[in-house]
Amino acid sequence: MDEKGTSGHLMLITPERVFYAGLLGRPRARCSGACHVYVAIRDGLWLSTADGREAYGELLAVAPNVRHTVTSDHRSVISVTIEPESVRPGSLDDLIKRLMGEERELFVQRIRAAYGELLGRARRDDITSHAFDRMCFGEALPARELDPRVVKAIVQIGRFCGEPVTAASCASEAGLSASRFLHLFKQETGISFRSFRAWKRARHLLHFANQDLNLAHLAQDIGYPDSTHFSHSIRRFYGLKPRAIFSGSRDLAIYHAGLMEAAGSGLTQEAT
Repeated sequence: MDEKGTSGHLMLITPERVFYAGLLGRPRARCSGACHVYVAIRDGLWLSTADGREAYGELLAVAPNVRHTVTSDHRSVISVTIEPESVRPGSLDDLIKRLMGEERELFVQRIRAAYGELLGRARRDDITSHAFDRMCFGEALPARELDPRVVKAIVQIGRFCGEPVTAASCASEAGLSASRFLHLFKQETGISFRSFRAWKRARHLLHFANQDLNLAHLAQDIGYPDSTHFSHSIRRFYGLKPRAIFSGSRDLAIYHAGLMEAAGSGLTQEAT
């Protein structure tokens, strides 16, 4: 756990969820691998997507892998993210419809209350995905059951140590040809192996966002071949340069939870 000041800015990271309350910055278009639920801390939010959709409100929801830009009337924002491979197919579409429908104001109140609860909690490392969902959405989202061979590959991707994980190495572990493994992975998760790995690598950056680190060394440690790749990838997923993310996170308190749950389920186990 990293304590940083008393700004009220915090980020709770679990293997399958992230709750962030802090500076939005001035991002360009972003295309995250997770479902995003943005809630205004005060006033409203503006959203525009690559397909021309525009919206304004206190709550805005975006499906995974949708290129979008979000701006806020207030300098800070709440962002709740859900990893799509962790929930049953179709569940995120259903959730987004509810979030943007008649229950919208209820969800705004609930997610703002979740922020208050997280600020006041003595412990945050015991929050499971189900507890996270109930806190933010009032009920646990239905979990997805993945093929054990895909689960094993996801665990390998989430370790972020040693040699970079390749499709060939995962296929060998699974006892499949590379082509068959890639087909199975996309069939189970809904996304290509390469895109999944790229997003998880960028997501892993969040664990270190409030630390004073050499970014070139960090890029190498989490599997980027060079600083240029690192910068381009982070800007694509977050709409911000890595340095801007670290600069805006100096007073951010980062907490980690759900690691024992991940170990039990076999899902993503990110280092802390």
